Amino acid sequence: MAKRIAEVTDNQWQQVNEFNRKMVEEYLTNSVHLSPKSIEQYKSALRIYFWWVKENLNNKSNIEIKSREYLRYQNWVTNLGLGESAIRFKRSAVSSFNDYVLLYYEEDYPTFRNYITKQIKVETSGKVHKKIPLTPEEMKILYNELEKRADWQKLAYVKFTYASGCRRAEAAQLLKEVVDYKPIKKLVKTKDKDGKEIEVEITKYKTGDIRCKGRGRVGKVKPLEFNQEAMDAIKKWLEERGEDDCPYVFVSKINGKYRQINEQSFNDWCSVVFAKIIGRRVTPHLFRTSRATNGVIYEGKSLETMQKLLGHLSSDTTKIYVVKEDSEDADEAFV
Repeated sequence: MAKRIAEVTDNQWQQVNEFNRKMVEEYLTNSVHLSPKSIEQYKSALRIYFWWVKENLNNKSNIEIKSREYLRYQNWVTNLGLGESAIRFKRSAVSSFNDYVLLYYEEDYPTFRNYITKQIKVETSGKVHKKIPLTPEEMKILYNELEKRADWQKLAYVKFTYASGCRRAEAAQLLKEVVDYKPIKKLVKTKDKDGKEIEVEITKYKTGDIRCKGRGRVGKVKPLEFNQEAMDAIKKWLEERGEDDCPYVFVSKINGKYRQINEQSFNDWCSVVFAKIIGRRVTPHLFRTSRATNGVIYEGKSLETMQKLLGHLSSDTTKIYVVKEDSEDADEAFV
């Protein structure tokens, strides 16, 4: 098991070399290409790194650090048992910060170079979790067990996140007002089991604007689409929850009051509750992967249709093509 690296507190951060501290804060302020979530991740990674510098390199300035000293840090992180992706992200955060210093302070520090070089390799640890999508049968098992337990909030989350293919940060933004939205009914062309083209009526819903993953502070803002089954589950949960002042669908109860849920709670639901029901590892992102896989393999939907539902923009991710913001071609996902 990997050891968890403790977050650097504000008090600890104030003990870090002043140059490093102020330069990191400037870098994060000017990183307009990063989303708020990415900013927090970079902030955490850079704070951890420069606290390590304080503790192990006599709190020296970043422009004085050598490649062999950075290698000590990377070895420290590796020895904690972190997976390759976590190690690469921490490395990327420091390297991007170094590039910022190089770009904007070249005249001030002409001898500074990015000390993270290609020669410093990230060891292949093999600590990569294989993503095995949940089958339709496993999804039914999960639905049935949560309903049996009358765990209406978790059931609403699973049905909504699976139907919409959304990420955990997107699910957390869902507002209660969505239950008042009108259903969208459309005739959609599809094919029957014999391959004959037919028209069927679908019923789907759209949320209000959700801030989704994307470049920049705002990211990509768009509504999410979901089905009647998910809407019924959301209504059941809100009915059982009763009246309160919190506008969000998914919540935590703190000091007797409902508050918008944090993303870690979704992780905990998956690892503590859902994984035990299914009998194997479950993560929030696995529902998104499962929606795409099951749509194509079990339901016969096209890759293009699932691409549009999930909102993929990069051909590197979808291997298809970029989706227009106003595309309605995800309709077939709800047939």
